[in-house]
Amino acid sequence: MKEVEDLTDVEAAAELERLAGEISHHSELYHTHDRPVLEDAAYDGLFRRNEAIEKRFPHLVRKDTPSKKVGGPISGKFAKVTHARPMLSLENAFTREDVAEKLSQIRRFLGVALNAPLPMDSEYKIDGLSVSLRYEHRQLTCAATRGTGEVGENVTANARFVAGIPQSLPEDAPDLLEVRGEVYMSKQAFLEINERITRDAQAAGKEPKLYSNPRNAAAGSLRQISAAKTAERRLGFLIHGLGETSEPLHASWSEVVTLLQGWGFGAPQPQAGVWHHDGSVDAIMEIYERIEEERASLPFDIDGVVHKIDDLSLRDRLGQVSRTPRWAFAHKFPAERVRTPLNDIEIQVGRTGRITPVARVEPVNVGGVIVSNTTLHNEDHVRELDLRIGDTVVLQRAGDVIPQIVAYSSTPDRHAELEPWRFPTNCPTCGSTLERAEGEADTYCTGGLHCEAQIVERLKHVVSRDALNIDDVGEKAIREFHEIGILAQPGDIFRLHEHRAAILTRKGWGTSSVDRMLASIEAARRPTTDRALYALGIRHIGRTVTKALAREIGGTEEILARFRDLEVITTEAKADYLARGLDEAKARDRGLKKAAETLAIAGIGPEIIGSMLSFLANEENRAIAFDLWKELEIQDLEKVKTLQSEVSGLTVVFTGTLVAMSRDEAKAQAEKLGAKVSGSISAKTDILVAGPGAGSKLAKAQSLGVRTMDEEAWLSIVRSAQ
Repeated sequence: MKEVEDLTDVEAAAELERLAGEISHHSELYHTHDRPVLEDAAYDGLFRRNEAIEKRFPHLVRKDTPSKKVGGPISGKFAKVTHARPMLSLENAFTREDVAEKLSQIRRFLGVALNAPLPMDSEYKIDGLSVSLRYEHRQLTCAATRGTGEVGENVTANARFVAGIPQSLPEDAPDLLEVRGEVYMSKQAFLEINERITRDAQAAGKEPKLYSNPRNAAAGSLRQISAAKTAERRLGFLIHGLGETSEPLHASWSEVVTLLQGWGFGAPQPQAGVWHHDGSVDAIMEIYERIEEERASLPFDIDGVVHKIDDLSLRDRLGQVSRTPRWAFAHKFPAERVRTPLNDIEIQVGRTGRITPVARVEPVNVGGVIVSNTTLHNEDHVRELDLRIGDTVVLQRAGDVIPQIVAYSSTPDRHAELEPWRFPTNCPTCGSTLERAEGEADTYCTGGLHCEAQIVERLKHVVSRDALNIDDVGEKAIREFHEIGILAQPGDIFRLHEHRAAILTRKGWGTSSVDRMLASIEAARRPTTDRALYALGIRHIGRTVTKALAREIGGTEEILARFRDLEVITTEAKADYLARGLDEAKARDRGLKKAAETLAIAGIGPEIIGSMLSFLANEENRAIAFDLWKELEIQDLEKVKTLQSEVSGLTVVFTGTLVAMSRDEAKAQAEKLGAKVSGSISAKTDILVAGPGAGSKLAKAQSLGVRTMDEEAWLSIVRSAQ
């Protein structure tokens, strides 16, 4: 991605267009749907880049610029409320230099010397849902979400059940008062609600739909259609400002906070949450660093500190600029790292037998998400980190998304006392020997379908969306039927009708649910060749590969026959290279390369052919495949009639949110135009089609110089080809 100072006018305009769409998309996900997919640090990065481009190219500022917007569109679930005074957003500071610049701007505006005291307050920046509470004649008459900043949603009935929101005020309160603050959910309440959701889902035989973090849980809980459900969620409220008032309360914000807390505003917490100081950079940094250090131990989530002018009359003088006040700013935390004890390292066995060590840590909040476990990838990764059970470890979220351990932070003496962790030599599930091929990082269980862990995972794969797509056979049913002995291999799924009577005797299974499941299974008996092959779960053999094989070769019998020929080619070539003095592994690799050249299907190389041949060489694997396929009526996959187009022969990647078509439709269009569709960006990618919300793939494509276009440009190519 180019630096802002290196952009041309044309590039800057295109970048502002992209950022406007992307920021708007993520703002709607966060504010309207309570399901963000981008963490704060990444979102702030988009916003900062947009502002930097606008500052350098003021003549290119768009009418729909995110820099003049607050919040996101309202959902329509609740009645609309127009705020008497807009609910503003805050400008962000990230470094000491940013803080110094913000303070300098405030002092210059007010004409206050740089070294003169300027009383200010610092508060937690609570990660919750902003609301405005309106009291008329000392009774709560309306509670509204921030929404767009101008118009929010009426959530009064639900707000009455939030701790820290009084229903009425004392007689000395003004006739009209709007108190603004943040509705939040404590970390403990968040854990409990997800536990309850999990229990309820398991009892109903469904997959639990968990909240990803306390902020989303708070927003979803306050916006329940049933106020009784909100009452169950144990929400709290903390003050951060005032709206319309019929008379002033006090001259300073610190006095107002004390008064409002006395009237019952703000859920009881051990922390007061307000620090009064002289407004110097040193004072602000001291408070910021102290709060950052205590962050993990707080009962609620915060993502920074807010610094405000204390004197309310000075706030009036300072006023606001566009969407932000001049008298306050947010001091955001960097991508968060936290420390927590490493309680255990467990081994997980995947569908293909891949062995993955998983760290079990003391649950801790990392960047707004409660983390209790994280993958350690493979044996080498654990060895490089030198992790030992009992260590204190440093956790962060890679790209603010995936939790990862970056190091241990135990003292050298403490670390030395702990027993080094040893990678197992046998599968923890079936006891079979673990193998690691030369030159590979991953280790695999050799137990195959004798391994209970692999059986369940493979059966889950068979019914998955991209395989046979059997919606009504979930993980709970698979585990239950496997445990009672009626489901041991893929073909058994299509023989479950023989056990209907036995299933009906089990708890949680009624006539309608059993018959619905069996009907779903019957509907899946006519898959296309690519799905029937993909359902076997062969390592390295994904849907793109099975589609290519089905289109270029034909049905399952033809595919098996072709691979028998490829085995002969591989064996003969291997023997030739062994005779030339190559070792076993290198000779096999050369043989597979010869087979790939003979097959000559784009995207199918030696690794894929080797994996397919290894699977078919195993007698048990072949038996399982044939047993499944005899239960199916496999249909030929229709060959795509390709059109000549400007993308024929090119590799295309789709990312972000597509509006006019689904992702599957877009892929089908690309294939029809003679393009190859990939799921990842590399130097071999020719085109990236990026919809709103495109993130890391877009950045990587730009860094590699890959041609990028939006959905409309792609549709233009499709239309021109037709």
